[in-house]
Amino acid sequence: MKEGAGSHWRPLAGTPLLRLRARMLADIRGFFAARDVMEVETPLLGRHAVTDPHIASFDVPVADGAPGTTVLRHLQTSPEFAMKRLLAAGSGDIYQVCKAFRDGEAGSRHNPEFTLVEWYRTGFDHRDLMAEAAELVAKLLARPVSWVCRGYDEVLGELAGLPPREAPLMELGERAVHLGLHPDALDGMDRDDLLDFVFSTVVQPQLGHGRLDVVDRYPPPQAALARVIDDGGGPVAERFELFYEGLELANGYHELADPHEQERRMTTDRERRRARGLPDRTVDERLLAALEAGLPDCAGVALGFDRLLMLRSGETDIRRVLAFPYERA
Repeated sequence: MKEGAGSHWRPLAGTPLLRLRARMLADIRGFFAARDVMEVETPLLGRHAVTDPHIASFDVPVADGAPGTTVLRHLQTSPEFAMKRLLAAGSGDIYQVCKAFRDGEAGSRHNPEFTLVEWYRTGFDHRDLMAEAAELVAKLLARPVSWVCRGYDEVLGELAGLPPREAPLMELGERAVHLGLHPDALDGMDRDDLLDFVFSTVVQPQLGHGRLDVVDRYPPPQAALARVIDDGGGPVAERFELFYEGLELANGYHELADPHEQERRMTTDRERRRARGLPDRTVDERLLAALEAGLPDCAGVALGFDRLLMLRSGETDIRRVLAFPYERA
């Protein structure tokens, strides 16, 4: 036996967990079959990575025909771009259970390779979809779970004592440092970076206890690929996140369909990446072409399957529900 092999050949998750995982996957497929949502499959290795400066992709050099010639491809952090191309081509309602990959995310709640359930519903807005997502989560947890939706400003004010639209940048920085952020890290962080730090450190651990908490109406700079509207108090993103037991389980949008606004956001992302010394990411022209051709009015959501399995099984470490976590793959 090779040095260091020991008993590491054995998968970490045992047979009962593997069977539970299989049952939950079957429940997911039954849930969507009952709603006539079609299962699809899209590439894991793509020509483009997301421009979002908060998401790191795995870059893979791939042979490109001529000897010694390679091109860079990216393991997908979400099937979103490809699924939107299918929607624009007329697929109708679709879902996918697939692997996704994010670099630099490993620990008790993250694995660089993870399983996503992502789906898109035509004619839905984000509020329709949050209700459906809450229904699926309750089914997979195998327990009756109520849910409530509150706005981003409301939960920041109630749980962190911050009015996010009015709090001075200096106050946000002082709060972040008090919560454990190293002062040197403040350089290069903008208002939304600081709000995100406070949200993840103070607010998120308090969410989803005894019920599902859904947070919506995010600030426009955190819209990602969601539409932005004026809710009467100013512009907000039609985006939601779903939390249970302090864990983020799902992230959904009333999908942005304007190709020019999409390109503008991607350009802004690239500028932020350059300012932070991050690798540049080219704009996915095929996605923009799909939006130009016409994305149907729809809402989409990505749900973290491994975290749901962790909650269903009573485990507190995601590595315990993966047969081959990152360290043992």
